[in-house]
Amino acid sequence: MIRVESLTKTYAGSTVVDIDALHLPQGGVTAIIGPNGAGKSTLLSMIGRLEIPSTGRVLLDGQDVRTFRNNTLARRLAVLKQDNTLAARLTVHDLVAFGRYPYSRGRPTQEDREQIDAALDLVGLQDFRYRFLDELSGGQRQRAFIAMVLAQDTEYALFDEPLNSLDINHAVGVMRLLGHAADEMGKTVVVVLHDLNFAARHADHIIAMQAGKVVEAGPVARIIREDLLRRLYDTGLTVTTRNNRVFVDVFG
Repeated sequence: MIRVESLTKTYAGSTVVDIDALHLPQGGVTAIIGPNGAGKSTLLSMIGRLEIPSTGRVLLDGQDVRTFRNNTLARRLAVLKQDNTLAARLTVHDLVAFGRYPYSRGRPTQEDREQIDAALDLVGLQDFRYRFLDELSGGQRQRAFIAMVLAQDTEYALFDEPLNSLDINHAVGVMRLLGHAADEMGKTVVVVLHDLNFAARHADHIIAMQAGKVVEAGPVARIIREDLLRRLYDTGLTVTTRNNRVFVDVFG
């Protein structure tokens, strides 16, 4: 379970995250939504210990994430940042193998190889394992990075805007992968999303943020409603249900 207590983050005198208390449920997919500048990515980075809070703390199963040894945390929690480009020219296999480093320390065992193969199978890139990343499409490359996270075999997996620059088909595929990781692999998945319809369709729990604060958090039906979303995004929209699915339509 992930819990946030009295958490703030300040840059150059400006507070970008200010959360008194927040609980992220165990299991399933939790989506963090909100307008630009809401503090979504900063919150995710502090949960993943990529950024240090100005005050407060993030607890992972009751322990402050800052107190974990690096290798211990890497076996519990994985993070895929929004900017996941690499300077080195790597094959898909080499990238996914990075996910096993907390276990193999650069000397892969049979178990490591099996985890790599399973991750490649899951994302449908087994036939591309020896392709270089710069030879892949945007959707294939994103799936390769997701395979790296899945190969890390952590209970918690954090994804910062994984649908950026993806077309609809690839975006749907990525969200299905994350749902599979939660439902079939038992992971707790936390994902920053801009698309409200993807959040409504694929998330189990939603955290709505604005100006660094949590406006409301809860199950999809509680958050995906017109009054809250209009206030959150300061724009006109409608929420409708068709064929037992919730849709958000934005206008003017």
